[in-house]
Amino acid sequence: MKKDIQVFDNVLQLIGNTPLIKLNKMTADYSGEFYAKVEAFNPGHSSKDRIALHIIEEAERQGILTPGDTIIETTSGNTGFSIAMVSIVKGYKCILAVSSKSSPDKIDMLKSMGAQVYVCPAHVSADDPRSYYEVAKRLHQETKGSIYINQYFNQLNIDAHYSGTGPEIWKQTEGQITHLIAASGTGGTISGTGKYLKEQNPQIKVIGVDAYGSVLKKYHETREFDRDEIYPYRIEGLGKNLIPTATDFDVIDEFVKVTDEESAHTAREISRTEGLFVGYTSGAVMQAVKQLKEEGEFKVGDTVVVIFPDHGSRYMSKVYSDKWMEEQGFFDSEKVATLETIQYIK
Repeated sequence: MKKDIQVFDNVLQLIGNTPLIKLNKMTADYSGEFYAKVEAFNPGHSSKDRIALHIIEEAERQGILTPGDTIIETTSGNTGFSIAMVSIVKGYKCILAVSSKSSPDKIDMLKSMGAQVYVCPAHVSADDPRSYYEVAKRLHQETKGSIYINQYFNQLNIDAHYSGTGPEIWKQTEGQITHLIAASGTGGTISGTGKYLKEQNPQIKVIGVDAYGSVLKKYHETREFDRDEIYPYRIEGLGKNLIPTATDFDVIDEFVKVTDEESAHTAREISRTEGLFVGYTSGAVMQAVKQLKEEGEFKVGDTVVVIFPDHGSRYMSKVYSDKWMEEQGFFDSEKVATLETIQYIK
C-alpha cells in the first residue's frame, strides 16, 4: 500500500462506531431528549455486522475456523447478510437457513452476496424439522468443515454489544443516558448493551420491545414459557417463539409490546419526518417510545437512546410498498397510502 494514503484495508474495518443522531420532529412535544443509535451506518447496514465479525474472529482465534471452511447460520436476513459479507472478505463459504417471513429484498441480497440460501416456513414450531433452526442444525451436521453460529444461543452475541455498542453509547452521551430502548429478537443487542450501561450506572432503565405473537414479554414477567402466546406476526427480527439464551432477562427492566400495523406506519413516519430511512424493527422501537410517552415514562432532563437496527432498503417490498400495506389491511380511511406521490408525464 502506498504511504500516507488514507484508506481502509477492507470493508470490515468500517464496522462499529455508528453515529448517535438527535430525533427532532417526532419527539418535539416529548419531555427529555431523544437520540437514535443508527446501526444502518455499518457497512452491512445493520447491527448484525457487529456479532458476525466478533463471533467469526473468535472462532478463528480458537482455531475452529480455517480458510475454505463453511459458516452456517439461522437468520431473518440481517445476520445472514453480515456473515456473508465477512465470509467473502475472509475466504469462507456461507450457508444460510432463512425464515420465509424475511422480505424478498433480504433474500435477494443474501444470494447477491454469494450465500447458499434455504428458505424455511416461518409459522412452524421451533422444533419442527422444517424450521430454520432445525434446518441449520441439519446442514451443519451434513457439512464437513463447518461451524454453526447459532446466534440465539451464543454468548458471543451478547459480548459483541457489551464490548462495542454499550461503550459507544456511554461515550457518545457522556454518561448522561437515562433510558435504553431496543428491540429484542435474539436479545444480544439489548442484553450486551444494557449490561455495559448498567455497570456504569445501575439507574439506567433498559426497555425491550416485543411483538404480539411472541413469548418474550410474558417470560420476562413470569419466567414461564407460554405456547398460547405464540401466533403469526409480520415484524422481522423482533420477538421469538422460543427463549434465546442470548437474552439476559435480568438486564432488562421491562418489555413493551407493539403491533405489526402501528410499527409499519411508524417506520414510514421516521423516514418522512426525520429523514432516516430505517427498517421495520426501527418502526417498532419508535412505536414503543410513543406508547411509553403516553404512559408518562419520560420527564424533563431524561436522555433516551433508541437503537434503530437496520436500513429501510431491506423492506421495499414490505412496509415501504403501498401494495403490501394494502394487502395486510394496514390502510384505512385514517391511514391512507403515503408513498403514491409519483406523477408520470406522457
